Amino acid sequence: MAIWKQSIDLDRVNAWNRNTLVELLDMQVTEIGAEHVRGTMPVDARTRQPFGLLHGGASVALAESLGSLAANLVLEGDTHMAVGLDINANHLRAVTSGHVIGTARPLHLGRSTQVWEIRIEDEGGNLVCISRLTMAVVPRRSPKAV
Repeated sequence: MAIWKQSIDLDRVNAWNRNTLVELLDMQVTEIGAEHVRGTMPVDARTRQPFGLLHGGASVALAESLGSLAANLVLEGDTHMAVGLDINANHLRAVTSGHVIGTARPLHLGRSTQVWEIRIEDEGGNLVCISRLTMAVVPRRSPKAV
């Protein structure tokens, strides 16, 4: 059974990212399954550090973008929103080119907090980064922006 409380349309979800860091780094949400959100990010000049490897901050940006999207999709968007409290990441393997694929899955979906695990893999399926994102669930104070 799907956990989402909002309608899922990949074009609409990707449109939310216009004029944001997500668009600047060319992240794309590619799949929303029953209990996961998946997306990609290129490993190129925008996302590499000076030594030619995928920048850890870019991995964290992908993790937080996917986890934050997922966290908000499980909420009633007109009344509540999820905002980041904490993120951590372990960088396990270097990547120099291609794309990385991130998958966000819930570990805890509570009334006031959510915890998401985001696995980032290279195109060969090798684990590149594992991240845990904690989100606070808060009342929406203004009309939904998107």
